[in-house]
This record gives sequence, structure tokens and C-alpha cells, in this order.
Amino acid sequence: MKHAEIRTSHGDDATAERIARALRPDNTDEMDTRVEGNRIVTIIDRETTGGLHATVDDYVVNLTVAAQLSDQQTTNTS
Repeated sequence: MKHAEIRTSHGDDATAERIARALRPDNTDEMDTRVEGNRIVTIIDRETTGGLHATVDDYVVNLTVAAQLSDQQTTNTS
């Protein structure tokens, strides 16, 4: 089993939770996403290196979009 743990920090606890909620619907059975304060921790386990690579790549793209949208929401509500 191949394993990756991705930790990202965000502005505050509420932002981390908002981003994690956006990410969770795309999680596969091999993924777990949780919030620890202002951090998002996602663990991915896959059978193959190629599968792990593809899943991590998809996750990072989704994370980037969710974080950008969260930043826009924060900026636009000020």
C-alpha cells in the first residue's frame, strides 16, 4: 500500500473547515480529510504508485480551486 499525507494551513479554523467541506465530496474510499484547527490533513492510501500519484494530483487541483474560491468569498464579503 502506498501512502501520502498532505497537510495545509489556512487563515483560520473557519476557512480550513469551509475548504475541507468543499473537498470531502470528491474523496474516494482510500481518502480521509480532517480539520485540525486551521490545518487540513488528508491521508491517501492507494495500491499502486501510479494510482497514488493520480489521486494526489487530483486532490491538489481540487484543493487549489477550493482555497481560491474561499479567498474570493472572504474578500467579497468584507
